[in-house]
Amino acid sequence: MEIKANNIPDVLLLQPEVYRDERGFFLETYREEHLKAQGLDINFVQDNLSQSERGTVRGLHYQIEQQQDKLIMVMQGTILDVAVDLRRDSDTFGEYTTVELSSKTKKQLFIPKGFAHGFSVLSEDALVYYKCSDYYFPEGERGLFWNDPELNIDWQVDDPIVSEKDQRQPLFKEIAKKDLF
Repeated sequence: MEIKANNIPDVLLLQPEVYRDERGFFLETYREEHLKAQGLDINFVQDNLSQSERGTVRGLHYQIEQQQDKLIMVMQGTILDVAVDLRRDSDTFGEYTTVELSSKTKKQLFIPKGFAHGFSVLSEDALVYYKCSDYYFPEGERGLFWNDPELNIDWQVDDPIVSEKDQRQPLFKEIAKKDLF
């Protein structure tokens, strides 16, 4: 597995080895020792699967309590994955990174604790699978307004489909210090 740092060094792009033949393909979606070799000792405890239609924007979400590292991959379709650094002591605080993930490339994205996460669906639909290092905890869930003009994220979709909850999230400059990392 090839692992590369992104424009935000703690967000990692993983490219698993894909073995193809006339039957199809095989790949390891997760191997603990690959992340340990990068200095990441993570115990994933929850797996999630999300299905969304073209133009959907999900996010930006994070948990201030029971914080989660995430390992994201796309089982079907193509998404634009987004991670926003909310770690106050980080050199990249308030910056974001975007990565196109697809079922064709099989690339994965590792997002550590301290980031808000979201994605937009660029294909007809998408199945997004991700591992989390802690359990979903509704009381600790927080969000960031997906279309914050200060962040100016290009979600690469026309007429985005966004939940009411995501439409009501605060702007980056409105997030209380206690809700940052």
